[in-house]
Amino acid sequence: MGTSLVKFGRDTARDVKQVARGWRWGRRPQVPRSAEPYVIPKESTVFPTKWARTPAAIAVRDLIQKGPLNAVLNFEVSPQVSGLDSLLKLDGPAIIVANHSSHLDTPLLLLSLPDAMRRKTAFAAAADYFFDTWWRAAGSAIVFNTFPIERRGGNLSSTPGDLLADGWNVVVFPEGTRSPDGWIQRFRMGAAYLAVEHDVPVIPVGIKGSFAAMPRGRGWPVPGRPAVHVRYGDPLYAAEGESPRDFAPRIAAAVSALLDEESTTWYEARRRAAIGASPSQTGPAAARWRRVWETTRPMKSTDGRRRAWK
Repeated sequence: MGTSLVKFGRDTARDVKQVARGWRWGRRPQVPRSAEPYVIPKESTVFPTKWARTPAAIAVRDLIQKGPLNAVLNFEVSPQVSGLDSLLKLDGPAIIVANHSSHLDTPLLLLSLPDAMRRKTAFAAAADYFFDTWWRAAGSAIVFNTFPIERRGGNLSSTPGDLLADGWNVVVFPEGTRSPDGWIQRFRMGAAYLAVEHDVPVIPVGIKGSFAAMPRGRGWPVPGRPAVHVRYGDPLYAAEGESPRDFAPRIAAAVSALLDEESTTWYEARRRAAIGASPSQTGPAAARWRRVWETTRPMKSTDGRRRAWK
C-alpha cells in the first residue's frame, strides 16, 4: 500500500509539472510568429505605472525588497558588489546601464544600490514580456518599479525622460533582452539617446555570474549558491556635441572593461582600457556549447575592494 501511494505521488507530481510547462500563463502565442496568419496589429494600451511611484507604493516596495526579496536572493546565490564609491560622484539622476543575461540582474542591481538611491530607481521593462498580463504588470511594477517600453521598434516612450526630469534614476538593459549564452549582445542606442537628450550621466555596470546562476530558460537559480558579482564604474558624460551614435560605443566599452576587470585585475583591466585594448565581451566565434561553457566557468576569488552583500 505504501509503495503504491509513493508511486501515485510521483506520477501526480510529474503530471502537474507537465501541465505547468504547457499551460498558457499569458497572452503570448504558442506557435512561431512566422506560422501565424497576418493580421493588422491592434494599437496596444499602455499599462499605467505612475501609481507604483506614490509614497504608499514606495513604502510597500521597500518592505518587499529589504525583506523577502533580499532573503531569497541571499539564500539562492552569493552576491558581491564593488565600485559603489563611483556612485558618490553623482549629483542628480542618472541612467544605469548593465549587461543582461538573467532574470537575476534586476534584483541584483536593485539590492546592491544604496537605500536612498534604490528607492528612487525605476526599471525599463519589455512591454511584450512583463506587461502582457495585468498580474505580471502589476507585480513587476510594485516589486521592481518597472515601466513598459517597446523593444520591437516604434516611438521611444516618454516615460524615461519624465522620470529623469522628476529626479528618478532609470535602469536600461541596452541589449533589449537576455543573452542566450551569457556573452554581451549588441548594445542599442536607447540609453545613449536618453543621456544626450536629457543631459544626464550614465553609470556602467558589469554583472558576471548571473547567467551561470540562472540562465535563460530556467525559472529558479541553480543549486549551490553560485557566486554573482556586480561591479559599478565611474559616471560617463556625453561630450558637447557628441551624438548618441558616438556615445553608445563608449558605454558598451565601459561595461566591457568592468567585465574584464572581474576576470583579471583592476590594474590590468585599466591598462587595457586606456589603450583601447579591452578584450571583446561578445565571446568566441564558436559553437553555442563552447560559449556557454566559457560563461559558466568558476568565478575568480574576491579582492579587497569588493564587499559581501548587505
